[in-house]
Amino acid sequence: MIADRIAGAPISWGVCEVPGWGHQLSAERVLTEMAEAGLRATEFGPDGFLPEDPGERRALLKEYQLSAVGGFVPAVLHEAGHDPWPGVEEALGGFTASGADLLVLAAATGADGYDSRPVLDAVGWRRLFTNLDRIRARAVGLGIRTCLHPHVGTMIETGGDVERLLEASDTPLCLDTGHLLIGGGDPASLASRAADRIVHTHLKDVDAALAERVRGGELTYYDAVRAGMYQPLGRGDADIAGVVSALEGNGYQGWYVLEQDTVLDAEPGRGDGPAADVRACAAFLEGLA
Repeated sequence: MIADRIAGAPISWGVCEVPGWGHQLSAERVLTEMAEAGLRATEFGPDGFLPEDPGERRALLKEYQLSAVGGFVPAVLHEAGHDPWPGVEEALGGFTASGADLLVLAAATGADGYDSRPVLDAVGWRRLFTNLDRIRARAVGLGIRTCLHPHVGTMIETGGDVERLLEASDTPLCLDTGHLLIGGGDPASLASRAADRIVHTHLKDVDAALAERVRGGELTYYDAVRAGMYQPLGRGDADIAGVVSALEGNGYQGWYVLEQDTVLDAEPGRGDGPAADVRACAAFLEGLA
């Protein structure tokens, strides 16, 4: 059942690794509202959001009857002379002890935020994919599966970048409907033709007009998020129903993570703001079953 595979992500409550992103809610507040929304699991969120000790982290999630899915880890994969594995390995230290087995890796630019990225030559792309596949192989030895998360403002962003990834690497995908659409890709089409590569899904709905302004350089990603680029599922322009239908029709058994990037200016009332949007997303997704 889809309802048994709906997870959350702290970024839906505005909890983000980017400096200066906005007001940061406590783990207690976020986990309480995840549980109240009926979510079954969560991704970890940024460093410092959950306890660093794996046992304490696992106990805290159990208190709220939430399983650990894994976490989003940005890593610079394209720079000469830089080995990304030690940083990734350190991040993975708390995964298995917390009951999680999925690394959601992003090909970071090396800069803070998601508003620009460098252009790679052929050598840079080869280095990126070599590092990516090396990380995936080493993570398996730790009992961790790896998927690559295409993300605005990272080295794998556009529909063309995803096609390059599918051709040059065997690493599975995290399908993020919002980031793919903002990058000019077609989430429903990708879900149909590359379902065998998709092991994890982030569901976002998107205001296409704001996404177009991001693609055109008129708005930064951050400003677009603040302006409401991400909408509750079913209220934006992404074909969420088509994505879910394609995945389920191809036997997808992974998580559906409700992940609408949010910027908070202040503490909202209990159950208001992000929590209300997450509840609306869960209801929409359950209605597709």
